[in-house]
Amino acid sequence: MIQSVQSADGTTIAYEQAGTGPVLILVGGALNNRHSAANLVPLLEESFTVVSYDRRGRGDSTNTPPYDVDREVEDLRALAAEAEGPVYLYGHSSGGILALEAGSAGVPVGKIAVYEPPYLTGGGEDWQAFVDKVRTLADSGHGNKAVEEFIRHTGADFDPGMTQAPWWPALVSLAPTLAYDLTLTANGSVPADRFAGITAPVLALYGGASAGWAAASATAVASAVPDGRRDMIDGQDHAVAPDAVAPVLLKFFR
Repeated sequence: MIQSVQSADGTTIAYEQAGTGPVLILVGGALNNRHSAANLVPLLEESFTVVSYDRRGRGDSTNTPPYDVDREVEDLRALAAEAEGPVYLYGHSSGGILALEAGSAGVPVGKIAVYEPPYLTGGGEDWQAFVDKVRTLADSGHGNKAVEEFIRHTGADFDPGMTQAPWWPALVSLAPTLAYDLTLTANGSVPADRFAGITAPVLALYGGASAGWAAASATAVASAVPDGRRDMIDGQDHAVAPDAVAPVLLKFFR
């Protein structure tokens, strides 16, 4: 059943929950909505009340421009308030950055796990110019090109044939939010001064089959927070398999 909360600026944040126990909020990355973690939820719901939500501008959530990272943090604060107590956060990719930003902003969080937050990716293109390029493409009706540019920017291979896949229109519908994820990543450096204020234990994960930046990012995040550690999930890349990450999350959050 879809439920909703109101964020501080009046934005409606839609979410679903499953299971029982402590609240674990799943924070998706770029081109994700609340359904993206559908295969992970059943692996966690016996131990946690798992909350999957649509970040602002996605799915059934509304949007209130202009975008600001603080507004997305307030969305998580509203979800945590609904849970009436400290929550656990698991963020994938740029969702991991958002989870860390929430922790540094004082959202009541018990523990934070992140998988490959896209820091230290070594992108050669000027960051702000690329954000503006993707935003302009999406806002001018060229969402398909915005998604293509973003995928190429991540270093992944872009197969033109994917534009014929049945799920492609759903990706294109999320194109206007790509600038949000790029804004979260900023220039790719870990904001160590800000993350030094995170009091919750942090687990920074990366895949053994991922590019080198992923391990470097996990190391930098774990070093920046007072109570941080990193761990590798063998054989995984950025699209970590639910059955590979779930046992790690269960062990950490328990």
